[in-house]
Amino acid sequence: MTYQERAGEGGDTTSTAADWLAPGRRDQRCASALAALANLIWPLQAALVAYALGGLLTGGDISPVVVALGFIALGGLRAVLGFVSEAHAETAAIKVVQDARAAIVAREAQRAEDTTFGGAGSISALAGEKLELLIPYLTRYGPARARVMVVPIAILLLALWNSWAVALIFVMSGPLIPVFMALVGMAAKDASRRQMDEIATLNDLLIERLSALVDVRLLGAGDAVLAGFATKAADLRTRTMAVLRVAFLSSTVLELFAAIGVAMVAVFVGFSLLGELEFGTWTGPLTPQAGIFLLLLAPEFYQPLRDLSAAWHDKAAAEAVLDDLSAWEAADTSVLLGQGGAATRLPGPASVNLSGCVLPNGAVLPDIAIAPGESVALVGPSGTGKTSALRMIAGLLKPTSGTVTVAGQPLDASIADAWRARLGWMPQAPHFLNASLRHNLTFGRQGDPAQALQQAAVANVVAGLPQGLNTRLGETGGGLSGGEARRLTLARAIYAGPDVIIADEPTADLDAITAATVTDGLLAQNAQGATLIVATHDTALAARMDRVIRIGGAA
Repeated sequence: MTYQERAGEGGDTTSTAADWLAPGRRDQRCASALAALANLIWPLQAALVAYALGGLLTGGDISPVVVALGFIALGGLRAVLGFVSEAHAETAAIKVVQDARAAIVAREAQRAEDTTFGGAGSISALAGEKLELLIPYLTRYGPARARVMVVPIAILLLALWNSWAVALIFVMSGPLIPVFMALVGMAAKDASRRQMDEIATLNDLLIERLSALVDVRLLGAGDAVLAGFATKAADLRTRTMAVLRVAFLSSTVLELFAAIGVAMVAVFVGFSLLGELEFGTWTGPLTPQAGIFLLLLAPEFYQPLRDLSAAWHDKAAAEAVLDDLSAWEAADTSVLLGQGGAATRLPGPASVNLSGCVLPNGAVLPDIAIAPGESVALVGPSGTGKTSALRMIAGLLKPTSGTVTVAGQPLDASIADAWRARLGWMPQAPHFLNASLRHNLTFGRQGDPAQALQQAAVANVVAGLPQGLNTRLGETGGGLSGGEARRLTLARAIYAGPDVIIADEPTADLDAITAATVTDGLLAQNAQGATLIVATHDTALAARMDRVIRIGGAA
């Protein structure tokens, strides 16, 4: 069962490496089986060549045409099996990467807050370039491992049938390759892990600096930022070179053992055919045909082991990616109820009730009942749950226990989008989309936001922008003061005429005049019938509300 299927059924979504690789399991098995079968054709080809050359050396009656046609036919079959194996491996890799990427995008699209895994740069690096590292693992390592499990054993048995000495050489030299491969693989995984971490860090740094690009230019900090990037890029280059050093070192060591093994077989066969050695076979001297057959088998005995060693670094990189996937999943946070899309407004009175709600950190909220059209201030010390209460009301945070009832219905995924269609949200930290100011205010809805701008006392600010409503502000509203950005979020909150306005610290860090302007704008909406819920430390704002609810003790 894939990640999405388990999540869709409400099951446990704690995935293992096998779960992430499961979507392409059938194709992986087909690819591995076909790869092993393709390699097993070589002993048949080697037998034909040995038969032909041995016959020529001993004066036997050999038909070169028949041997050539047989060799070509077997080679063609081997090529077809190899091609089909690669096609299945590619299909498996695409399925795994697409499923993992879809899981990341689906979860992050509904993420209600940041996680400890990292920022947007880390997430995009994981969903983009890191997942791509699973492809060589699935297309190379899986088939190589299947060949190692089958081909060397088959060749060892064929060698043992012809010469116990050659089989002994294989038995003595062959295991050295996987032993050293495992030793080098430990270093390779550590190097790959450090490289993955550096990629995530660099991507997070890039996203952070791009979001603050306007401020960087205004402060003249471009040189310092470039120097920081240069340092991080040098760190990544160092990590990458460390991975390559391990790769080249392991390849050199493993090629050495394979070359020594082939050379030992060649020496034994050569001296046996010259009559210098009279041992190593079960019956009589080694025949030219058997000797040639063994010489042709020797490289193929080591080749799967060499292929596996080459793919071992793909395995190390893939394991680092799978560890990242597990870390991303373990760093789970509250998930947005519903799909987060447009929806028809939920019918019913704009009432809100929280009963027995417990926060993820274990804190217990008081029961809250807010009638339609009421204005309520949630007050209390920082960290006691005021913002969490607002997020629960908006369906952005699910309580550990307890119920949230809105418009007379329990707030769950089935009605969350319809409920949010009735809300106006004013977050504590202003945030804008990478689009025009008009789009940030209207979200593509038809209409003129002029009235909302007037009510938020920010129309003159917009008029002074270089392109008015067509101005792009950047995600943090670069070029605007904190008060101006806050009033724009108020205009956005009230533009669509919401039934409920939720404002988190709407007057924080504002001067008295701007705070009064924002408060007047909120109360004007309340006067028109909208339910107003604010979380605040501002006693002047709280005093103008119909009711004050204290959370976590005295304010």
